[in-house]
Amino acid sequence: MNTLKDVKCGQTVRVAKLTGEGALRRRIMDMGLTKGTTVYVRKVAPLGDPVEITVRGYELSIRKGDAENILVE
Repeated sequence: MNTLKDVKCGQTVRVAKLTGEGALRRRIMDMGLTKGTTVYVRKVAPLGDPVEITVRGYELSIRKGDAENILVE
């Protein structure tokens, strides 16, 4: 299964599972990234950090380290 970090620019994916625990997991969920949510990858910075996504109708920049904790399908 891929992580959000591996998704190419312009692709739409669905969140399958969140890894990580505690405050990190809570922060990701607070941003609206929960299981079953559709995510569109708008831009990836030249060095891969951050990843700019559209989720639930708003734009969000997420760090590569956080994106590794979001499994997508």
